[in-house]
Amino acid sequence: MKSSFVLRLFAVVAIGAALVAPAHAVRIKEIAAVQGVRSNQLTGYGLVVGLDGTGDQTTQMPYTTQSVANYLQQLGITLPDNKASQLQLKNVAAVIVTAQLPAFAQPGQTVDINVSSMGNSKSLKGGTLIATPLRGADGEIYALAQGNLVIGGAGASAGGSKVQINHLSAGRVPNGAQVERAVATALNEGDSVNLGLKAADFETARRVAAAINTKLGGGRARALDGRTVQVQAPTDANARVSFIAQLEELTLEQPVPSARVVINARTGSVVLNQAVTLGPCAIAHGNLSITISSTPVISQPAPFSRGQTVVAEQASIQVKQEPGILIQVPNAPLLSDVVRALNALGATPQDLLAILQAIEASGALHAELEVI
Repeated sequence: MKSSFVLRLFAVVAIGAALVAPAHAVRIKEIAAVQGVRSNQLTGYGLVVGLDGTGDQTTQMPYTTQSVANYLQQLGITLPDNKASQLQLKNVAAVIVTAQLPAFAQPGQTVDINVSSMGNSKSLKGGTLIATPLRGADGEIYALAQGNLVIGGAGASAGGSKVQINHLSAGRVPNGAQVERAVATALNEGDSVNLGLKAADFETARRVAAAINTKLGGGRARALDGRTVQVQAPTDANARVSFIAQLEELTLEQPVPSARVVINARTGSVVLNQAVTLGPCAIAHGNLSITISSTPVISQPAPFSRGQTVVAEQASIQVKQEPGILIQVPNAPLLSDVVRALNALGATPQDLLAILQAIEASGALHAELEVI
């Protein structure tokens, strides 16, 4: 029943997508981005304090104790070596802090941070992250993080029983990091800007260059390859920003994407885009099931025989093979036809994985098959 419902839902969504107009206007900013304008990943190691006895077990996580001792030493408090190793810090947890530094971020601006436990802390709820420097790939400090954690979960335990909702060992601090250093961009360098397409396609690159030349003048844009379009731009910074803003708002007819079928082997999800077509083929589908059952059998000895009661097992093996279903699939030029042909097999989503791979191997599936 569940598999049938999934297939019907899959068919409805796919048919609805096929009924949409095959082409419509899209803005350049939706299919391309200015090269060099990107965010940067930041990471750091820190401590969360103020936990309600749910911190790291320091006997198993020695780096937490060492981190606390180093932090206290920076504050002018020095502990003897034999005392530092004996600290019992139930309210402290070692964490990894990550953040995305947006493009053009300037010192003084704030960004959100993610905080994740790296030890055996049971919960970070109610904790406070102390000052943690965040570094980039070059090792330089670009932001400083600190603040109270927001945990989207709850939990309780007593008498060996435990109830937990969502995840308690990771949280966020909104606006928890302050930018300390800006990242230089090459946006204003040279006499041109490059647009990077989100998906490599020569036809899309050609259409983007043609749309720019039609609206802004011939010869201003040229496609360098299937992903990059070079556009002549003003050298003045203010004029260049206005030019890029105008450039991103230009519209063009959305090109037809390359035919692709994406299969998630872990979840059984199958997604087809509107460019997928199916050639004539015949598909046979059947199921083979093997059932092994074990029944306990008690062997009772005769009276006064001084024998022992023995429990044995009697195994029963049944092999059942359902008759194969042979379906003649005609040429299917539309996505709705493809889904209707596959849905006629009555296969489960897991069966569709094998069927689509077999169709692609036979050459009848006119699409690229990608398994994730």
